[in-house]
Amino acid sequence: MGAKKHVYEPSSAEKRRALMLVVALKKLFPNPRIALQYSSRWELFVAVVLSAQCTDKKVNEVTKTLFKKYQTLDEYVHARPLEFAQDIRQTGFYRNKAKHILASAQRIKEEFGGKVPKTMEEMLTLPGIARKSANVILGNAYGVVEGIAVDTHVMRLSRRFGLSTEKTPEKIERDLMALLPKEEWFTFTYCLIEYGRNYCTARACPTDHPLHAFDVQNPYHLKSLQQR
Repeated sequence: MGAKKHVYEPSSAEKRRALMLVVALKKLFPNPRIALQYSSRWELFVAVVLSAQCTDKKVNEVTKTLFKKYQTLDEYVHARPLEFAQDIRQTGFYRNKAKHILASAQRIKEEFGGKVPKTMEEMLTLPGIARKSANVILGNAYGVVEGIAVDTHVMRLSRRFGLSTEKTPEKIERDLMALLPKEEWFTFTYCLIEYGRNYCTARACPTDHPLHAFDVQNPYHLKSLQQR
């Protein structure tokens, strides 16, 4: 038999601390929302695929034109692959993204009646869709919360705030889901993303940032722990 898989079981104190962090984040960002711009569930799907390894700002610049050129699912189904790839070139990794988007359009038309799937199981059958993207699409398109979307901000700050020591999105998501009540999962994601953009970026995180008391990497925090 193989080794038994470790399951993270946070203490009640760890859960209380995590919830205190959520409360503090919600005070800073009362109405956090996704930065991607879209007007339909399919457009959200496209924008999320384009956002891989690309800033939301750049994606919004590209989709401003893209969504005028391709206005229905059928127009994606019948799009010319090379032309479409050039249309999204500025988002990076555009050949793979084009392949995934156009193949997903075909699958959604044929297998899902032209509607973006509304379950995690179905979402994960589509080309180029992993849990992070599926969580973003399901949460924003349908209000369906089956997990926590772990992007680069969430990964970095989850470790910085002592919520996880893991290094992969899947394992960090598992830790966060164990720590936080399900009703906080969706809001927590976007609060943490906003915090990463506005206060504690990958390039610079001031020692006196608003939530430094939760920052296990903060020199002041480490010093106070050593003095206990």
